[in-house]
Amino acid sequence: MNYFRGMLPVIFQHLNRIAYQDAWDYQEKLLMENVEIKTYNRNLELEQREAPKKDTKNYFLLCEHDPVFTLGKSGHMENLLVNNQYLKDQGISFYKTNRGGDITFHGPEQIVGYPILDLERIKPDIVLYMRNLEEIIIRTLRDFGIESERSEGETGVWIDTAVPHKARKICAMGVRTSRWVTMHGFALNVNTDLKYFNLIIPCGIQNKQVTSMEKEIGRKVNLAEVEERIRVHFQEVFQVAWEN
Repeated sequence: MNYFRGMLPVIFQHLNRIAYQDAWDYQEKLLMENVEIKTYNRNLELEQREAPKKDTKNYFLLCEHDPVFTLGKSGHMENLLVNNQYLKDQGISFYKTNRGGDITFHGPEQIVGYPILDLERIKPDIVLYMRNLEEIIIRTLRDFGIESERSEGETGVWIDTAVPHKARKICAMGVRTSRWVTMHGFALNVNTDLKYFNLIIPCGIQNKQVTSMEKEIGRKVNLAEVEERIRVHFQEVFQVAWEN
């Protein structure tokens, strides 16, 4: 799935463990900087001015979050099965977001990836973009001996989709784009405490399980090793050149 004219420069940043709101604000900042660049370039074209265009900047952010439930713009509050007081008592945050998808959980020992990419420098196709994100995770899981796949009509990465009572989701995805610039992304359960998913209907999908790499392999998995494989496959799938 190589649609690049050459390698796309991408800045990699590890945000470590960061509050969800802080990561969201940072993504919005990077996205808006790119939107402003694209607006500037468009105005040059409209005004037929002789001036060099500016390049958008692309980023790939990795992080972990403290326990938090996030609800996508098309999500339904009834998929949160507990009340605000329970969340407060358990120290779990909750945010209504501007990404696609329904409700999901982020927390420690889960790898969250936020690509800030200008799809006009790749291919302006959001469906292809989502399939590429899934491909990165599928390849990463295979490196650890876990065979995963897509589930028809359901975004994310799954295991055993052909057996309905065994089908389980290991990576959730939800994104937003503005002027073809992406934000939000994926959440891969590595050693994630899966008890939190009992408090929601994950992604609004009834009667399907959630799993983690730890549960599938039967042991704790080193997060840094998984992150490194994600970076390798991100580079392969999107044909990028890492920048500092």
